[in-house]
Amino acid sequence: MSDQISDFRLTPEELATFKEQGFIGPLKVYEPEDMEKRWNEIRRAIPDRSLAIYPENSLGAVTNLSNYDRHLDIDLLSEHIMNRAIAERVSSILGPDLLCWRTEFFPKYQGDEGTDWHQASTFGNASGRPQIQWPKVNDAPAFGGTITAWTAFTHSTRENGCLQLMPGTHRVMNYDESLGMSYNPETINKTEKDSIKRGFFGYDYRQLQKDPDWRPDESQAFSLVMQPGECVIFWSTLMHGSLPHTGSKKDYRMGFATRYVPTSVKIYPDSEDVAEYGGRIPLDNFASVLVSGKDEHGINRLTDRSRRDYTFTPWDFTRPAGS
Repeated sequence: MSDQISDFRLTPEELATFKEQGFIGPLKVYEPEDMEKRWNEIRRAIPDRSLAIYPENSLGAVTNLSNYDRHLDIDLLSEHIMNRAIAERVSSILGPDLLCWRTEFFPKYQGDEGTDWHQASTFGNASGRPQIQWPKVNDAPAFGGTITAWTAFTHSTRENGCLQLMPGTHRVMNYDESLGMSYNPETINKTEKDSIKRGFFGYDYRQLQKDPDWRPDESQAFSLVMQPGECVIFWSTLMHGSLPHTGSKKDYRMGFATRYVPTSVKIYPDSEDVAEYGGRIPLDNFASVLVSGKDEHGINRLTDRSRRDYTFTPWDFTRPAGS
């Protein structure tokens, strides 16, 4: 891929906007018709877990873990995490040496609650155990997070539960992820906050609040309506959530999140498994993917191919645009 011309590098103006707001988008990655074809093929591939890296018997009865990291066994998702329209923009923010460490599906069906307002710095929110660890700065823990590229695989509307963002809220964490949260699947779709159905997949994100009396300022929020094939790129520390699905049964929403960090960030530090959402997944077959540049740190397990032998060839975004 290193012989390709750069087309998607963020301009200084776009970078300034991202720095100020904590996100950029929506951005077109695929034409809507192309996305529809891709999603139909991906959807048919999802039930086949024969090469998925997490064994099905570890996922629990009610869990999000089955959504994790299918880019390692579904070719079109392997291709998606390397998509230059996404990868080069993220590289503009994080630098040339870039890892993809996780992907997740985010479906929303008729009657599903909205996702509560939240921020993620270490992704230890559910268990209290960090899943990513930035290098220290002057012996102090760095303010972390990941860059999330959230792509709409279907229409994303207010009626079917689109994303909501609070611009400019990415610099200060309102939550302490080390506290952990108690899991109660019986609360799913049964919690209302300020007259809106909002939950967090069986957790109550308010348990992590640094100030128990603090409440998110809904006046800062806006709803992100997206077409199939559009993507929004944002810091995971940005306050974000989603609306409940109040539309029809056939008008479901499907989003796909790809998460990127620099190669200097440690993935799953000192962890052999991930326990959350009522399940537990072993990390024996887990590996991050080098999306661009080089890994000069050697602190993470990497793979250069999927379990179906899709080859991950890193981009080279260090050359001047058009060279």
